[in-house]
Amino acid sequence: MTFYEVRAKSIINRVPGTSRVPFEWTVNPYRGCSHACNYCYARITHKYLDLDTGRDFDTRVVVKVNAGALLRKELASPRWRGDQIAMGTNVDCYQRAEGRYRLMRDIIAALRDFANPFSILTKGTLILRDLDLLTQAAEVTRVGLSVSVGFVDEALWRSVEPGAPSPRRRLDAVRRLSDAGFAVGVLMAPILPGITDTAESIDETVHAIAQAGAASLVPLGLHLRPGAREWYLSWLARERPDLLPRYRELYGDGSYLGAGYQRELTARVRQAARRYGLTAGGVNTARQVVASPQESRVLGTPPVRSRPAEPEQLTLL
Repeated sequence: MTFYEVRAKSIINRVPGTSRVPFEWTVNPYRGCSHACNYCYARITHKYLDLDTGRDFDTRVVVKVNAGALLRKELASPRWRGDQIAMGTNVDCYQRAEGRYRLMRDIIAALRDFANPFSILTKGTLILRDLDLLTQAAEVTRVGLSVSVGFVDEALWRSVEPGAPSPRRRLDAVRRLSDAGFAVGVLMAPILPGITDTAESIDETVHAIAQAGAASLVPLGLHLRPGAREWYLSWLARERPDLLPRYRELYGDGSYLGAGYQRELTARVRQAARRYGLTAGGVNTARQVVASPQESRVLGTPPVRSRPAEPEQLTLL
């Protein structure tokens, strides 16, 4: 691993094309990610640094060492309106580098002190280290927490997500955050065509998510955007060359699965979710699966720390 320590000039980033997403601002303390997920859609961002979207993205991480102090300065600006800030939408804030640099503690503390609403999506179990600050922040503002778990197959995890914590460890984090009073959402993504879209894999994964105490579940099929497409398909050619014709049929030259496949996939996940109680419920058991993958493409308004009395929909990127 190589870490490039830089001093950023700004840290709150405006999201382009906000008509497609329900949030306008993000904070990304890192660029590149040691989770090394072969399918990661953020790989293309390394190209702008004259680094490759494959191995360099996994092993050369840019660290914005002044992120916390800079965020305090920007939150204090008269021009800042106190809008929701989404984190984890482009790169995981709780990757390996966070264990060394601890940027998120200063970031969360700043958001708490300014009572600024925020949400976090992560695969990183390091989020548990900051449970004290997250709890304090939730006393003064809206805090949304979501964990990404696309499947629970251990052999597949080691192959396609080799730097990320195991799915079981992530689900343990869901349980601990839930026990602390957060309505934790799970992004069941990506679901890999021909690999984790089987009835057996879906059932096993949804069951594990339900047992972990998740408050909501959002399924999302694999996106193959430029950068990720090349890296993932090279992995597929090594591990499952038999699936290459199927992927050409499903994706062609595009990045997204067809609407018909997505509808069928969502229906099967919803059916499994109902079997394990991940449906609309009453007080302290409110759970819901979104109706379509299109709805699940963005990280939406976060659930509050206290579990809602009525079912609440959570959408994720």
